[in-house]
Amino acid sequence: MIKIPTVLNAQFDALLTKKKVPQKFHNHYLKWLRYYLDFCQRYRFSESNSESLPNFIGKLKEKGQTDIQQNQANEAIHIYYELIRSKLSTSELPKHLSNPEGAGAAQNSDRAAPLQPKFEIETSKRDSSQNKAAQTGVKGNWRAAYEQLSNEIKVRHYSPKTLKSYSVWVRKLQYFTKSKDTAHLSATDVKEFLTFLAVKQKVSASSQNQAFNALLFFFRHVLHREFGKIDGVVRAKKKPYIPVVLSREEVDLIMANLKYPYDLVARLLYGCGLRLFECLNLRMQSFNFDMGILTVHDGKGKKDRTVPLPQVILPDIKGHLEKVKALHDKDLDEGYAGAFMFDSIEKKYKNCAREFVWQWFFPAKTLTFVPETSEYRRYHLHERHVQKAIKRAVNKSKIPKRASCHTFRHSFASHLLQANYDIRTIQELLGHSDVRTTMIYTHTIRSQTIKEAKSPLDFEPQDS
Repeated sequence: MIKIPTVLNAQFDALLTKKKVPQKFHNHYLKWLRYYLDFCQRYRFSESNSESLPNFIGKLKEKGQTDIQQNQANEAIHIYYELIRSKLSTSELPKHLSNPEGAGAAQNSDRAAPLQPKFEIETSKRDSSQNKAAQTGVKGNWRAAYEQLSNEIKVRHYSPKTLKSYSVWVRKLQYFTKSKDTAHLSATDVKEFLTFLAVKQKVSASSQNQAFNALLFFFRHVLHREFGKIDGVVRAKKKPYIPVVLSREEVDLIMANLKYPYDLVARLLYGCGLRLFECLNLRMQSFNFDMGILTVHDGKGKKDRTVPLPQVILPDIKGHLEKVKALHDKDLDEGYAGAFMFDSIEKKYKNCAREFVWQWFFPAKTLTFVPETSEYRRYHLHERHVQKAIKRAVNKSKIPKRASCHTFRHSFASHLLQANYDIRTIQELLGHSDVRTTMIYTHTIRSQTIKEAKSPLDFEPQDS
């Protein structure tokens, strides 16, 4: 990891103080600056050019950094830009920071160019300007490509997670091709990249298939070119997968080690066969206590479905609902702007964000500040908090299985199948488009037919 020069460190810290950044966050801002400079050196981006910032933020997304961390990093780098455009001299920088093309260009030049603001670079020699413009154009192509990718996915109403995963694979391709102009990308680049994933990175078959689908979408809908036939790609071998399934005793043991409200989340995951994001996206209007059903809106593939509400946890659900009512009343008294809404529904129903029926069933513990509108809104529980809580409960339970949030959904389907529910009913409850997806659960239970497989050790001895 790169080391920030002492003078740069001191001036950056002083500017943070001038910007009224709390002292307790200074080390975090310095950390983001160090990461950014290291990123630019490694991938040969210009530290002084703001066009490198989206790539850096994209790398943070790829590494799983939260939105808050990404925003903090973004602010730290903008403060750094302000610093280098004001009074920081090039003599106070290490050699690789004195060249706007990064370490790679410094190694290929006998004399490193000074770090300059963008407007000074544009007034340099004509040949240098043309070279810089060409490189900026390549990066500009990628930036426009990312925007187009986002638009193409949103217009099809694909999941935000699809956008995130596709963007990650496209960004990996950009790094692999060293930001090659998108107009010059070919099927050969994709072939080499997929082979690299399988041979060097040793990714799983599902990851490689996801990369292939992402790049196919990118070429077809963003670059408006067809892959063509890609032969000779080393493909990761896909292995048969049988999901982990918990026994009813193990389910109860895990839930006993969960605290409120995570225990109720787990009961709905298992009792209704929900995916985690389906559970956290529940709103008050999702519950129909008179009919005893739960409506899942905009599940995977934007599909709605209904599932029966577990009668045994109805008292817990209603008790939780009263707590959410009290929290909602408190928020209204304090003048908050309501719950986060989806798409443009607020244009149609202007007050829906503050109405009780639109509130999250599992609201977040704290409000979220929205800088664009300078208002506070409430989001639902963060999925990582639930995942970590369930992981701790599984570890405390000492069960010999690698269980996660999704394991409750697998257990829901397997236990219904074990109770002789037909496969089509289970398919409808799970929201599967194809019954072949549901058929995987036939491998998670023992056969109940007369042709049940037995070990020869269990055969009755026969009289001779």
